[in-house]
Amino acid sequence: MEIKEAKYLTSSPSFDKCPEPDRPEFAFIGRSNVGKSSLINMLCNNSKLAKISATPGKTQLINHFTIRSISDGGKEQLWYLVDLPGYGFAKVSQRSRRRWEQMIEKYIRKRENLVHLFILIDSRHPPQKIDVDFINKLGEWKKSFAVVFTKADKNKPQATARNVNLFMQTLKQHWTEPPPFFISSAFTKEGRNEILDSINMI
Repeated sequence: MEIKEAKYLTSSPSFDKCPEPDRPEFAFIGRSNVGKSSLINMLCNNSKLAKISATPGKTQLINHFTIRSISDGGKEQLWYLVDLPGYGFAKVSQRSRRRWEQMIEKYIRKRENLVHLFILIDSRHPPQKIDVDFINKLGEWKKSFAVVFTKADKNKPQATARNVNLFMQTLKQHWTEPPPFFISSAFTKEGRNEILDSINMI
């Protein structure tokens, strides 16, 4: 699959303010500063699509992008790509953080056209409890998702492989069948085709 057009549509403060659920929707979420905007821009081949910030927690709303893609068979597809607020160490008040958490949970559990989630994990670090806990929640909510390990170019390949294996082994403590995963780099575009192909297959 190849993305032919990607445009910012709107930002919503809650799931019930989101655009009409008239097409499939694929959402991206991860800890603050995990490289989400860079990954989205890499997938869409547009460096200015999602705004990149050095300040964790910059994304505070549910951001929708309209996507027009062409499948390998030549069929045109229209869908939404959604950039969700990050979770983790953003420097915001406890009240704001709780509001974000409620917004994200309601969106994930109630958005009827949400087909699949991509959970972004920083490949430079060993397993973090906050990521594992979030993934386990998705299991409780029975949501379809895959894991994307980001920033593979910023680590030695052996270290990336070690951290990925540790993370997947940690998930096996809670999951009889761990989710699919991808290793990616916004800089080298590693993982781009695999992630887009997975969207095409769903």
